[in-house]
Amino acid sequence: MPRPEVLERITDAEDEAEEIVAEAEEDAEARIDEAREEADEIREQAREQADATADERLDEAREEIDAEREEILDEGREEREALEARAESNTEDVVEYVVTQFEEAVHAQT
Repeated sequence: MPRPEVLERITDAEDEAEEIVAEAEEDAEARIDEAREEADEIREQAREQADATADERLDEAREEIDAEREEILDEGREEREALEARAESNTEDVVEYVVTQFEEAVHAQT
């Protein structure tokens, strides 16, 4: 094979190798870009899921707090009613005591 043909074949092979390398680099870049996009999507999905979970937990906590609040309010109402009932049952005794104290104070001054 003459020298010019050999040189031409070598040049053709080098050109072909360069094309293969360029295609491989483009393919690698494309795959990296794809992987980045996929990673971004996965992160976004995870963030959305975490937000949804946090919202669920917050709603559950609010419900529990509301239930506990109602329970405390009910207990407070019951205690208030019991105190009012005791106070009403003591009204006559208190009035009688106050009148007695007043009468004793008046008698002491005369």
